[in-house]
Amino acid sequence: MFSGISFGLMHQLTGVLLQPVVAALLFFVALALYEVGVSVGERWGGIRRLCAAGDKMALMAAGKRRIERADFITRLAPMLGLMGTLIPLGPGLAALGEGELRVLTTAMTVAFDTTVIGLFAGMIGFVLGRLRRRWYDHGLAQLEAAHG
Repeated sequence: MFSGISFGLMHQLTGVLLQPVVAALLFFVALALYEVGVSVGERWGGIRRLCAAGDKMALMAAGKRRIERADFITRLAPMLGLMGTLIPLGPGLAALGEGELRVLTTAMTVAFDTTVIGLFAGMIGFVLGRLRRRWYDHGLAQLEAAHG
């Protein structure tokens, strides 16, 4: 079926992925918090200015771009969290088989932390996406009502 070389290569590859996954998770948390700030500006001025300008296409383009960013966070952050959960579990379970509970404890801590961070960023992205959809739909409805 698979040779020991294949398993060793696969194990090495997944071990190398843990640090980039953690870095990407931290990036997505920072991006989600940045997007919260952007959305405050959108809600209390940005959308209103676009509606006042009467440019439906500009409003739709801005809405699409910002909703896509929120959706990007919503989808990718939990996936990275799952990767960060699964990657350390292999070595952790191997350490359990050898009686090294300290290694297992560290692996489990990393696994749970990455899960929580990924879900946290995903939740922020989900809430932002829903709010933005509602705000931009309301802005479009106002423009259509005003310009009939």
